[in-house]
Amino acid sequence: KMAGDSMFPDVETDVSEKNEEMEIVVNVGGVRQVFYGDNLNQYPETRLAELINCLSGGYDSIFSLCDDYDPGKREFYFDRDPDAFKCIIDVYYFGEIHMKKGICPICFKNEMEFWKVDLKFLDDCCKTHLSEKKEELEEIARRVQLILDDLGVDASESRWKRCQKCIWKFLEKPESSYPARVVAVLSFLFILISSVVMCVGTIPDLQVVDAEGNRMEHPTLDSIETACIGWFTMEYVLRLISSPNKLHFALSFMNIVDVLAILPFYVSLTLTHLGAKLMELSNVQQAVQALRIMRIARIFKLARHSSGLQTLTYALKRSFKELGLLLMYLAVGIFVFSALGYTMEQSHPETLFKSIPQSFWWAIITMTTVGYGDIYPKTTLGKLNAAISFLCGVIAIALPIHPIINNFVRYYNKQRVLETAAKHELELMELNSAEGKATGSKSELEDLSREGKEGPFYSSRLKVSHSDTFIHLLSEEKHYRTRLQSCK
Repeated sequence: KMAGDSMFPDVETDVSEKNEEMEIVVNVGGVRQVFYGDNLNQYPETRLAELINCLSGGYDSIFSLCDDYDPGKREFYFDRDPDAFKCIIDVYYFGEIHMKKGICPICFKNEMEFWKVDLKFLDDCCKTHLSEKKEELEEIARRVQLILDDLGVDASESRWKRCQKCIWKFLEKPESSYPARVVAVLSFLFILISSVVMCVGTIPDLQVVDAEGNRMEHPTLDSIETACIGWFTMEYVLRLISSPNKLHFALSFMNIVDVLAILPFYVSLTLTHLGAKLMELSNVQQAVQALRIMRIARIFKLARHSSGLQTLTYALKRSFKELGLLLMYLAVGIFVFSALGYTMEQSHPETLFKSIPQSFWWAIITMTTVGYGDIYPKTTLGKLNAAISFLCGVIAIALPIHPIINNFVRYYNKQRVLETAAKHELELMELNSAEGKATGSKSELEDLSREGKEGPFYSSRLKVSHSDTFIHLLSEEKHYRTRLQSCK
């Protein structure tokens, strides 16, 4: 590129020329752009502004800022992305930057860092895309780290620690092996059987009468219930023992559901055998019946084995705003139409609207289009009010449905993409490791939790190509382009 200083004429000509009146030519990826000093000096810390003052510093100063330089044309050459550069230079004219559609947000951030333009000039809408992309890459790195942790074996660990990891992997990750999948299917079947037994046990024809004339569950169903509880108890205890973080495990929502599904059996068993000595038998039976109703909590255990239920839960969490609007619309409508219904029905001698609070029930079942028919208007104005109320109810319910469905579909598709991307990343790491080009470093994976908000993807100690989105799963010596990094 440069044989020596003798190949270039004196670059310190026109030193007396004012910086504000200077004109420089920048060639980025074949795209030439002329800049003037008065524009660039608005942001003196940027790379383009530094080009004005680098001419007096010699060739070392020049080539520390650009890839090549033509002193005759006073033209600076950069091997960077021209599309991103066209967006970045807007800061000198408009004071803000917008990303073009189709540009990878992470690549664009790398370009802004190269041109030394602060992220605060990036518009808020573009920052949203950047944060979403960053979260996706962090999620991919987290998944890859979990997979590598499962595959790796630390010889320094004790036999008990290795046994704990094996049990945890066996119970928590059905995809890890065929026996783990069999156990997951068995757990799923036990949940279904337990739920069916709970429902069937309430059929009078299948119940038996005890010595005191009280109906109770059939002994066979009771035995099946005991077997299911034994399975749930063993599963929970093993998962608790093998959990790497027992406090987090105990406070997890799904694990609390597991406890609520198991605990009523043992509490009712204790009350049945010991409670009669402490309180009246009728009170014991009522307490046991109330605890048996709590068995319905075990149906929520299905969410552990169903990605669809987990996706639905996440979609509902992300749709709190839409659900809040729905409840607000319905609450306003219920109050208004129940008050109108009560007022219009007072003239009828056989009115069913005794008070406004009692009319709330009629407004709820009307606006939700359920219509039990236990309370209904009898006057013409009341019927007109009812017609308007259920039309408004249909509109109020239909409006937020589309955003909720979109959240569900978006999250479901995103999880599939992230899962595929993590597998591709592992395949490429294995391929390059076999070829001797790159190796995955577990120590760098552990840095994911220590590098803070800037994360592993923007570490300043790593130098990557301007068009690469660096995934912090590779060695520092050599970098290769993965499918995730081919964003353009």
